Amino acid sequence: MNQLAPITSVRPLAGRCAATALTLSALAFNPIVQADETCMSPYMPKITGHEEFVYVWTLGVEGWGDGSDKLVTIDARPGSAAYGKVVHSVSVGGRHEAHHGGFTDDRRELWLSGLDTSHIFIFDVATDPSRPKLKRSITDFAQKTGVVGPHGFYALPGRMLVPGLSNAKDKGGRTAIVEYGNDGRHIATHWMPTSAEPAGAEIEGIADGYGYDARVLPRKNVMLSSSFAGWKNYMRPFGELVQDAEAMKNFGQTMVLWNLHTRQPRKVFNVPGAPLEVRWAWGPKNNYAFTSTALTSKLWLVYEDENENWQAREVAHVGPDGQGVLPVDISLSADDQLLFVDSFGDGMCRVYDVSNPHQPKLVHEQTIGKQVNMVSQSWDGKRLYFTTSLLANWDKLGDDNDQFLKAYNWDGKGLKPTFAVDFKEQKLGRPHLMRFGSASLYK
Repeated sequence: MNQLAPITSVRPLAGRCAATALTLSALAFNPIVQADETCMSPYMPKITGHEEFVYVWTLGVEGWGDGSDKLVTIDARPGSAAYGKVVHSVSVGGRHEAHHGGFTDDRRELWLSGLDTSHIFIFDVATDPSRPKLKRSITDFAQKTGVVGPHGFYALPGRMLVPGLSNAKDKGGRTAIVEYGNDGRHIATHWMPTSAEPAGAEIEGIADGYGYDARVLPRKNVMLSSSFAGWKNYMRPFGELVQDAEAMKNFGQTMVLWNLHTRQPRKVFNVPGAPLEVRWAWGPKNNYAFTSTALTSKLWLVYEDENENWQAREVAHVGPDGQGVLPVDISLSADDQLLFVDSFGDGMCRVYDVSNPHQPKLVHEQTIGKQVNMVSQSWDGKRLYFTTSLLANWDKLGDDNDQFLKAYNWDGKGLKPTFAVDFKEQKLGRPHLMRFGSASLYK
C-alpha cells in the first residue's frame, strides 16, 4: 500500500474549503441561482443557468456502428435547432464495459472508466464543450494500483478519487479506493478494511472489504463508501449468476465511514444487499446520506445522531412489499426534499418525500421504460434525464432491451417527457452514465 497522502499536500485548502462551505450554504437556500446536476462533488465549479449538453458514456455493441465504447454528446439547449439530438460522438476503440465517470475539480476534463479492461479515458471538455476530445488514457491502472474495475470518479482539490470494484490478484470483491492527481499520476491506494485487517475501524458485524461509490462531506471531515461485487461477478451473465448460490454470496454488505483528511476508516456499517450510490444531503445542517441496496430493494440512511455518533438504518422498501425491483441509481434534490430512485427490474422511477429523512414517503411513481438505470437531475429540480444500461451482461434481452436517453420536466407532481434519443435505433450503443456540460463554464 502507498503511504497516505493527506488532501492538504496538493494545495492549500483553508480558503478553498471556506469558500466551498459558503457556496453550499448559499445554494442550499437559493437553488434557482445555479442549475447544474445535483449530487456532484462540492469542489467543482457549477453551471450557471440551463445545462447546454448532456454527455453520455456508452457501451459498445458488436454490429452497432464501430462496436466500440464512446462518449456521445446531446444538445440540451431549448430553442437550439439541434435540441434533443446527437451533435457529436467519439469512440475510444474497443469494448471496455463503459460505466461511471466524473469531472476534475476544475471541470476541464471528464474521466471515464472501463470496468472490464480497467482503462481510464480522459476527455478534454473545456476546449469545445460541444465536441469533447479524447486527450489521453490510463492503461496501467491495475498494474499500478492492484485494483481492478475503476468505478466512480469524484473530484477532490487537484485529485481524483477512484473507488474500485475488484482486485488484480483474484478478481474478487476485495478492493480499494485509489487516488490520482489531475495529471494522471497515481498517488495512493487505500485498501478497504476487512474483519481480518480493520485498520482501526469500528466494525458492525463484518467488514468485507468490498467497494463501489465514495463521496465526501467536507465540513464534517467524513467520506462514505459503499460496496458491490468483484469482476468475477459483474462480468458474468446475470441469468447465470443468480443461479450460482455461491457467487450470490459474494456481494457487498457494508458501508464505510472514513476520516476524509487522513483516509483512515472510522466505522464499518452492516448494510446487506449491495448498497450502491451514495448521496449526501446539501443543507448546511443536514448531516446524512442516502443509499439504496440493489439486492434487497431498500433505502438506507447514514446519519450523525444527537450524540455525534454515525449510524446506519433501513428507512424504506423500494417497490411493492416483498418484491425485489433492483434499485440502482438515486438522485437527491438540491433542497434535500425529494429523492428520485430508479429501479432496473421494473423500469420505474419512484419519487420520495425525504423532508424527514428517517421516514421517506412515496409521492410519485412512473414507468420510464422496460429497463432504466441512471438518473441525472438539474440543480433547480426542473429537469431529469434517464439512461438504460446497467452492465452489458445484465441488461435485459430481446424486446425488453430498451437503450435510450430520455429527458423529462418535473412539475412537482409528475414527469413530463421533453425528448428521447433511441440509442439502439441510431446504433450508438448502450447508454450508461450522464454528465452535464456548458460553454458558460469556460468563458
